[in-house]
Amino acid sequence: MTQHAHVSLLNQRRVGVLLHISSLPSANYVGDLGVEAYHFVDFLHSIGASVWQTLPINMPHADNSPYQCLSAHAGNPDFISLEALQAQGLLAKDDLTGLITNKSHLIAKAYQAFTQAEDKKQQQSFTKFCKKHAHWLKDLALFLALRNKFNQAGWQYWPEHYKNRDAKTLKLASKELAQEIAVIQFAQFLFFSQWLSLKAYAATKKVYLFGDIPIFVAYDSAEVWAQPHLFKLDSDKNMAVVAGVPPDYFSETGQRWGNPHYNWDAMAVEGYAWWISRMATQSELFDIVRIDHFRGLEAAWEIPSNENTAINGQWVLAPGDALLAAITEALPNICLVAEDLGIITDEVDALRNKYNLPGMKILQFAFSGTEDNPYLPHHIEANSVAYTGTHDNDTTLGWYNALNEQDREYVHAYLREYRSVEHEVVMPKDLIDLALESQANLAIIPMQDILELDSSHRMNTPGTSSGNWHWRFNWQQLSTTQQEYIKAAIARTGRH
Repeated sequence: MTQHAHVSLLNQRRVGVLLHISSLPSANYVGDLGVEAYHFVDFLHSIGASVWQTLPINMPHADNSPYQCLSAHAGNPDFISLEALQAQGLLAKDDLTGLITNKSHLIAKAYQAFTQAEDKKQQQSFTKFCKKHAHWLKDLALFLALRNKFNQAGWQYWPEHYKNRDAKTLKLASKELAQEIAVIQFAQFLFFSQWLSLKAYAATKKVYLFGDIPIFVAYDSAEVWAQPHLFKLDSDKNMAVVAGVPPDYFSETGQRWGNPHYNWDAMAVEGYAWWISRMATQSELFDIVRIDHFRGLEAAWEIPSNENTAINGQWVLAPGDALLAAITEALPNICLVAEDLGIITDEVDALRNKYNLPGMKILQFAFSGTEDNPYLPHHIEANSVAYTGTHDNDTTLGWYNALNEQDREYVHAYLREYRSVEHEVVMPKDLIDLALESQANLAIIPMQDILELDSSHRMNTPGTSSGNWHWRFNWQQLSTTQQEYIKAAIARTGRH
């Protein structure tokens, strides 16, 4: 695809739906890349939408947050469809009975069948995959195998020789854990194969996949263990400073995320190769990629690691211009979106505009009562992605129900003035209409809003550590009326 063709993905009036893979209907504990993912592509096609946005699809820690992952490259094995493995003859029907809450033993079983299969072509594909992705897959597989060996402890708690990657120790460990390492690599092969099949199917329906990458990686990740010199660590490999955001309207103490900061000088020496390879993986999996917390590429909030809150941090400049120049030179077809929410300075806007990256406009933030609010629909420019809300917001119905009388009246007045709405306000439909009617080239509607669901269906509440990331929908929640309404609204606003 030429650069021009690729960029034009975001130069047309499109509409998409935000739904994470885990939120797909499923008989098991989490949605996956099986038949329901294909049904969802068909649904998007049927309503005239051409974009499916997900959250990061990497491998999370035990809390399931897709924004704190064990690897910047690896896909989440929970998303592997076991039904697809059964169809390939790698699992028996009996393997899939009952509620499956852990897929790892079944993936190991499928690997045994795979190694004994007559079909040598598949085995060649696996070997090829391991070669192509060796630059991250080798470290990842050893990292995860060692994590299992040490009862899921973070690498910083491993015995010294393992923590510090003593060459002889790792060579012995690779031999000792060879079988487990092979299964981990096989799981990644399955994930990538299933994902790319879904992407190819989506392309036949003219549906583009829109992904998301957390700007930082988790301290307990394969990358920080394997390449500690690329992160700001002290001589004992502990974090000297951690990432977060300062106090703001949402939080008096700010947010202390606890991720390590990048050692940008070390990255620059290597021509930002780490970032380029990370973005190359995302570019293979997705047609469009959102950079979460984009402002951190201009300057990031550094908090001394011994501070319990984010109050006593400082802004430290980051080489965003050099980084984006390196990424776009190496990957000229990459299609990026900047998550530019929060405290945004002129410098951050200048960086985003220099690379012509669309920013995000959240309609739930628009009605604060000031005329200059950048999220008000009539202020939204074409090079933007307009949302009713995101995975971090309440559902639109939940948001509306929680408004105080003054804010609610402001919403009503706006709808009367700008949309000449005479009817009684109906949420979330009226906010969906505002997003679709806006000038933004891309409008994204969370699935919860299409289904008209309340607060009990939100995906994530920032600043809380439990009860998040579990939401799933089922097709019974979608009425014919809802489906016809969204289809008509998409057609009426000239989107596809």
